[in-house]
Amino acid sequence: MRRIVSVSLGSSKRDHRASLNILGQDFVVERIGTDGNMARAIELLRSLDGQVDVFGLGGIDLYLCAGGRKYAIRDALKMRKAVVKSRVVDGSGLKNSLEYDVIKEVDRNLGPLRGKKALQVSSVDNRFGMAEALTEVGCQTTFGDFIFGLGIPIPLRSLRAVKIVAWMLLPLATKLPFRILYPLGSEQEKEPKKKYLKYYRDADILAGDFLYIRRYLPLDLKGKWIITNTTTSEDVELLRSRGAELLITTTPAFEGRSFGTNVIEAILVSLLEKPPEMLQPEDYRTMLGKIGFQPQILKLQSCPL
Repeated sequence: MRRIVSVSLGSSKRDHRASLNILGQDFVVERIGTDGNMARAIELLRSLDGQVDVFGLGGIDLYLCAGGRKYAIRDALKMRKAVVKSRVVDGSGLKNSLEYDVIKEVDRNLGPLRGKKALQVSSVDNRFGMAEALTEVGCQTTFGDFIFGLGIPIPLRSLRAVKIVAWMLLPLATKLPFRILYPLGSEQEKEPKKKYLKYYRDADILAGDFLYIRRYLPLDLKGKWIITNTTTSEDVELLRSRGAELLITTTPAFEGRSFGTNVIEAILVSLLEKPPEMLQPEDYRTMLGKIGFQPQILKLQSCPL
């Protein structure tokens, strides 16, 4: 039995456990939230080290990336250093290739997306592949890294702008306490704030991290497509109740909810039986093809697409 555990800085209310058989191998996959408590997350990693095949780090990335450069997040490195025996991933090895491919698949099968307006709530959280794909398929994309990460209402309108901002700000931002950059613990469960509504209103597609999307989610999402991951059944009902048309999760659902890319990457690393640093995007793509993992497409309203 292979054990995959995602230790998350997120809310424990989003915890989930599933038993899977993948390519003849039995897995127990678990997500354990620590409600934003860094010390508790580090202690949990230490106590389970050696009992877990591969850890996923949830609710945090080891690095923020843009334009071929990556910047280590100080708080994430503290968590990584707590593990000596087990392998550790944060989803970034898979995220860029997987989310790039999903956007291209949506364009082929549900699109074309050319000319649609997209709001990608963040791109430097290892979602530069998604940003590149939205641009390549012809979406008019607004990148919300300033808005959703720093609370500064400055939209970015091009990949070049994202790169410039990343080079300027990420060396400093990655040294800040992570809770300043991302909602942790109970912050993830709060009622969405009525703020930055014009950026949602102007978009046909909302893409990226779901907790960023949810943070300022407007009451009216009529006709909008959501491209994200790590959604619970409560999240799905929230989107449905507000009129969203389509939910596309880049990772598959296991026993009622989709896990984060850190969990899917941990499963793939376990199956590939190599150190994560040795794996390339094509390794992940090949294994995903063997397993048959597909993005989940959920029609939220009864009206035709």
